Order: sequence, then structure tokens, then C-alpha cells
Amino acid sequence: MTTLPTVLLVGAAAYGTFLLYTALVLGWRGVTPTPRPGVRRVGRARLRTWLAQAGLAGTTPRDFLVAVAAVGVVGAAGGWALFGAPVPAVVTGLLSASVPVAAWRRRRDARQAAARDAWPRMIEEIRILTGSAGRSIPQALFDVGRSAPAELRPAFDAAEREWRLSTDLDRTLAVLKEQLADPTADATCETLLVAHQLGGADLDGRLADLAEDRRLDAHYRKDARAKQAGVRFARRFVLLVPLGMALAGLSVGPGRAAYQTPFGQAAVTAALAMVLACWLWSGRLLRLPDEERVFAEQPPRGGRHP
Repeated sequence: MTTLPTVLLVGAAAYGTFLLYTALVLGWRGVTPTPRPGVRRVGRARLRTWLAQAGLAGTTPRDFLVAVAAVGVVGAAGGWALFGAPVPAVVTGLLSASVPVAAWRRRRDARQAAARDAWPRMIEEIRILTGSAGRSIPQALFDVGRSAPAELRPAFDAAEREWRLSTDLDRTLAVLKEQLADPTADATCETLLVAHQLGGADLDGRLADLAEDRRLDAHYRKDARAKQAGVRFARRFVLLVPLGMALAGLSVGPGRAAYQTPFGQAAVTAALAMVLACWLWSGRLLRLPDEERVFAEQPPRGGRHP
């Protein structure tokens, strides 16, 4: 029978995890269930940008959070079946809820890595097409977009549709920036827009400098990740050790009954909490700094795009 201390412990663990999740993902601060209106808007905008960087521009923050909650409920049910106790089940559910976040992060990292590798080449092609080939800026941009990596092509297709409907380069580039949510795309789009509106005899030189800067940035990031490869593998492998020990404990003597005692529940909860804390801490140490989007969140000069 569930006792009052157990219920209070489960509630405190759930609320603490809620505060941790909203602080890390949404950028909320404080101990209240909801943030201040300004902080809420910033958190939603940040999550919307992160989803766009993972290629999920059509997914709303609410849909993403519902998916996280659903996976958490399934994980909690599995934890209950495994341990037969409420507290470890809740903690297991909270750990399971991090799976969609981890999958989203891997997809976002892969898409950003593909963009970093492709943008120097794409900028060089735009420079050649707008220079010696004599093509217009929109035509050069869309021609290059057709040979872009598969992760980036939907954004270029959406921008080309906008161009065909409005023939407004400002609105077209705003769509492209919103879909890609990438600092290099922001800088490239702004460079092309200024050259289109004001004329730019030095467009060739500016694009050449931008391509060289992006090439060096991609090289240094690849070098840093290569040096971290062994540590990243060990970080993933260590997750299997606590799971294997838990399964072994269930098969030795009265292991399942031991998990259902108050001390067993406290031990399992502490172990899972330490695994989660070490995973988040090590991930923060290994994270390479993200480049800031200087031209983000700017409405198009001809009006807001739909």
C-alpha cells in the first residue's frame, strides 16, 4: 500500500524534474509552475527555433511536449513492471521522457553538421553564378539549393515557392531563414538581400570571405569532435552498466522483493538520479559552443511573411 511519504517523494521528484526540464529546454527560471509572460514567449521562441534546426519546422512546441509526455508514461509503466514500486517507476518514466529529446538533439546535430559542411561549397557556387555566370541572385540561390544536402532542400523548396508567388526576395529569404534557422544561412541571406536592394560590386569578395570563414569553422569543429570521439563512446556505454546491474539484481534471490522495500526504492531512485545528473553534466562539458544567430527574428521589410 502506498504511504503518504512515498506519495510526497514521488510528487517532489516529478516537480523537480519538471523544473529541471523547463530550465534546460525552455529557459524558464524560478520555482513557480509557469514563468513570467516575457520569459514564456522567449522559451517558446527558443524551442521553436530548436525544432526548426532539427528539420521539424512544422512541429509546434506543444506537439513536441505531448510526445515527450507520452514516452514518459510508457517508460513509467515499464518501470513499474520491472521494479514493482512507484518511486523507481516515476524516475524511469522521467528518464524515458528524455529519449525524444535525445533523438531530437541527434537529428539537430546531424542537420547542423550537414549544413556546416555544405555552406562553404554553396556560397562559392552562388559567388560563381552571380559573378562569371551572370545569373540573378534569386536564380543562383535556387540553383544551388537544388544541389544542397537532402536535409536542407525542403527549406529551399519552400523559399522558391514563396518567390514564385510574391517575387519578393525579402519575403523569400525570410522563409529560407525561418526554415533553416542557421547562422550561416542568416549571414548569407542578408548579404544577398543587401546586394539585391542596393547593388553590390563587392558581392564576390564578401561571399568569398564568408565561404572561407565557414570553411575554417567547420574544420575546427570536426577536429574538436574527433578528439572527443572516445569520450562520447564511453559516455554512451556507461548507461548500459546500471541497467545490467538492475536486471542481475532481479534474478538473484529475493531481488524483486528488495526493490519494493522503502530502502530499495530509495537506492534505485538515488542511482537513477545520479545517472541522469552525470549524463547531463558530461553532455554539457562535451558540448561545443553554438554560433549565435545575429539576424534571427527579424520580420521581412516588405511585411511579415505568412
